[in-house]
Amino acid sequence: MKQLNNFALVMFFSLLLNGCNRLIHYRLSEQKINDYLQQSNDFHKSISIPGLISADIILQDLHSQIGREESRKVALIGNAQFNVVSLLGSQLANVKMTLKAQPYYDSNQGAIYLKDIQIINYQVNPEKLADTLYMLDSYFQKSLKTWSDVQPVYRLDPSRSKREALAKKLAKGLEVNPGELVILFTN
Repeated sequence: MKQLNNFALVMFFSLLLNGCNRLIHYRLSEQKINDYLQQSNDFHKSISIPGLISADIILQDLHSQIGREESRKVALIGNAQFNVVSLLGSQLANVKMTLKAQPYYDSNQGAIYLKDIQIINYQVNPEKLADTLYMLDSYFQKSLKTWSDVQPVYRLDPSRSKREALAKKLAKGLEVNPGELVILFTN
């Protein structure tokens, strides 16, 4: 009987701690981030070197990998379609790319943004356009930075759930774990 009481007491405290643990953070899985990115990504830019080359760029099919390759970093993997107009005429290129950035939580916006975004890997198809697109690299990097400063990878919406409403109200920081972002309610 005493063992049964001890077991019940241990179970009670485990459940209590687990319940309290849910009150100190809100977890966002990669899947939740990816769903948001599919719905809200609107990267469409035109960049050019006047008189030499210009490109209309659409970034699509973004998905995240959180804290996997590098702790505290988010990787975005996606495709960019380049419609390039140069002295050689008009050409289309598809670029598979991986971006890396540091996530941060903006409490005024109730959103998670990426800072210090960088292209870490890309593959151009057709390959013969790689040198042509290389000329636009710094302009594309600047466009990505501008985009990531205003386009969140996730915006908390109190209408989705009570826990998300609580997260928006109480968020104090952000932690990156493999496969998830954790919004902390305490410092």
